Amino acid sequence: MKNRITKLKTPIHFRSWASVGGYEERRGPLGDKFDFCDTSDKFGQKTWEIAEAEMGRIALNTSLSKVGLSHTDLELLVAGDLQNQCVASSTGLSSFGIPFLGVYGACSTCTESIMMLSSFIDSSDNMKIGAALTTSHNSAAERQFRTPVEYGGQRAPTAQWTSTAAGAFLLERGRGDVMITEYMPGRIIDGSTADGTNMGGAMAFSAFDSITAYFEESGEDIHNIDYIVTGDLGKVGSDILKELLSKELPGAERLHTDCGLLLYDMKNQDAHSGASGCGTSASVLACHFLPMLADGKLRRILFLSTGALMSPSSLLQGENIYGIAPLIRLESGKEN
Repeated sequence: MKNRITKLKTPIHFRSWASVGGYEERRGPLGDKFDFCDTSDKFGQKTWEIAEAEMGRIALNTSLSKVGLSHTDLELLVAGDLQNQCVASSTGLSSFGIPFLGVYGACSTCTESIMMLSSFIDSSDNMKIGAALTTSHNSAAERQFRTPVEYGGQRAPTAQWTSTAAGAFLLERGRGDVMITEYMPGRIIDGSTADGTNMGGAMAFSAFDSITAYFEESGEDIHNIDYIVTGDLGKVGSDILKELLSKELPGAERLHTDCGLLLYDMKNQDAHSGASGCGTSASVLACHFLPMLADGKLRRILFLSTGALMSPSSLLQGENIYGIAPLIRLESGKEN
């Protein structure tokens, strides 16, 4: 299938970004890079669900304050989370009064939101600046998709730990320190498993599809790319992806890194196969990869948040987990 890649007519840059996390995220190897962490995971709220809403509010306000902007400067807000009907986003952001698009792409939500906002800015004659925001909360997600944390259920070795994390991004038309130059929607790919404790393995095939499709259509030399970053495949999914790439696109497997393996200390934190949740890729992009691109330490990366398209009902009915992996190309605006 051709023409999946869209080259932006003019570069769109990250004007600002912010990352917010909880207790486990603060303990992780990237903990000191977060803009704000609440080690109680409550963010001053009475429920986990409203805590996630507040986490998004904090992330957006932090990204605005970094560059001296107000919410009134934003023309569009694209946001999503893991709660039903994206209620964390709508609850947390309702008071801002910004035109809003809610996105549910499971753990692919971060890349999908950035891609959608980029497309709106690129195609509009009037729109110049907007925000993309993604959140997830461990306790809210566990209560919705599996069992409450208080239940104390045992997790399989392939399972991942849903992050309590958020990432907010202000995107603006024009050149800057970090730019989005291309994007490519993902295809829905059968993950060949109905095992809800192995989402990373299910998502690996969609990541493989998007990566190989990008290089085939673009003709890009893999040596021109510093990293191929996936959202949250974790150890199991990353191992599968690397094996697939080594056979189909030799050398690409050495460029691969995964946000689900970067967020937590895999030896000292009980994350099993790594991190999951749509806040994982959002927070790692904001606190880790964007600063390196902005400083010129990285030249260009392919960034793919990977999503497991399933629900509690579909798993109970034995349906396979489908995966999705939208892709954006990010480039440094600084010469190395």
